[in-house]
Amino acid sequence: MTSFPTAHPIVIRERTVPIHSGCRMNRLPLHTGLLFVMLVLIPLMASCVYGKKAHTPAQGLAATPPDILKSAATLGQDDVFEVRVFGEKELSNIYRISDRGTISFPLIGEVKVDGLTPSQIEATIQSRLEKDFLNQAFVSVFVKEFNSKKIFVFGQVQKPGTFRYEENMTIIQAITLAGGFTKTAGKNSVSVTRLVEQQERRIDVEIEQIWKGKAPNLVLQAGDIIFIPETLF
Repeated sequence: MTSFPTAHPIVIRERTVPIHSGCRMNRLPLHTGLLFVMLVLIPLMASCVYGKKAHTPAQGLAATPPDILKSAATLGQDDVFEVRVFGEKELSNIYRISDRGTISFPLIGEVKVDGLTPSQIEATIQSRLEKDFLNQAFVSVFVKEFNSKKIFVFGQVQKPGTFRYEENMTIIQAITLAGGFTKTAGKNSVSVTRLVEQQERRIDVEIEQIWKGKAPNLVLQAGDIIFIPETLF
């Protein structure tokens, strides 16, 4: 009778797999443990250990400084604005500032508005209405036309000159109003001269960077002087 060697059972070595999330697994077969770690625990560990989404850079470009974004809000001669008084339709109307810097308002008569901001005009009308006519007045002012405000575009544009300022007007709009660049315009050497706290400030603007979306479109202020130099290249 033929004898065979005694069969020995196959033993799979076991290994403890440490989990860095603060837990500890029971002893598992090596191949089973590794498969479990790769498919389940690695994603879980990433969630537990870090607990937050990866930081992503802010979208878009850096904002233009507040002193540049701030528009010339005061009103002057020939500017047009609408006044609305809540619940008082007969007091709501559209007004053009006279050459004396005033408007004629129902009930309260002539109101000096030249040099005031829309919020200041609201407060003035509200105060005078509540003084003699209404217990409580809710007044809103909406600017329609900035006819008293101008910007100036000179240099290498098709139609240099003076143009009416509009709220939130940008440098691209101003150059478009001036007919666009000439062939010799230095598009990346444009300058804007602005009066800030009674001092002239020069702002250099690279128009081609704006076109490419790599720089913000500069918001203008009333009185800005835009100059486009000539270039030979």
